[in-house]
Amino acid sequence: MSSQGLVEKGRFLGRTAAFVGLTFSMYGMLEIDTAISPVSERQAVLHAWIRRYGEALLRLYGVEMIARGPHVERGDVYPGAGAGGRGRVFVMNHRSGLDIPICLAYIEATILSRADLSGWPVIGVAARRVGTLFVDRTNKQSGAAAISAMTASIERGRAVLVYPEGTTYEGDEVRPFKPGAFLAAQRTGAEIVPVGLAYEGAAASFGSESFADHMVRVSGAPRTRAAIVVGEPIVDVGGDVAELRERVRAEVQALVHAARRALDVDGEGSS
Repeated sequence: MSSQGLVEKGRFLGRTAAFVGLTFSMYGMLEIDTAISPVSERQAVLHAWIRRYGEALLRLYGVEMIARGPHVERGDVYPGAGAGGRGRVFVMNHRSGLDIPICLAYIEATILSRADLSGWPVIGVAARRVGTLFVDRTNKQSGAAAISAMTASIERGRAVLVYPEGTTYEGDEVRPFKPGAFLAAQRTGAEIVPVGLAYEGAAASFGSESFADHMVRVSGAPRTRAAIVVGEPIVDVGGDVAELRERVRAEVQALVHAARRALDVDGEGSS
């Protein structure tokens, strides 16, 4: 193995050990903070710790962020509920395992995730504790249950974040969206907030490899640059779902291009 390979392997092992320690230590602090907080404040406590966890993971993995759009541009988390108290639906493209900590750091929402993640060591524990919704996209009953769970969450004033492409892809092209999140948004009258994400280069992309191989590669990188751009909310009650999801997909695509431009401009300025 080359010296560079040894450095990357060492970085992966160190970050993996730190990830496990960070996850369980912050989990413990969350439980203590929750136990000593009034019941009325526990949801706010949970959101605060979720954001801290996301920010800590970004630092751990050397992710350098550019943020554009409402709330996030000034360093705030994007609130999960609108002015009327109804939860929002955040919709974004999916490119990397690093998407998750980025979302945790910038968006106050429950994430809709693949069903098998709930059983993963460490990651599954953390995901279940923060209220992640799980869906098996090959199972119609699971999909229907996920729509019902999203609807209930929105009506309780809690946002959901969805990757409606259904899986990760490489590159900036936003693939066709699945309809579930849009059905939930229409049923509840929730705002749909489009989000675009881009990474510098292709190293962070999660394509045909296994998730383990993907994280070995990402963890071995000294740093990763990424940009998140949040658009204006969209509300469409009772319209055609196919038209709505295409409208939102087009908006997410435009935001991905905006994120790419932000990376390019920032890169030129720092070179």
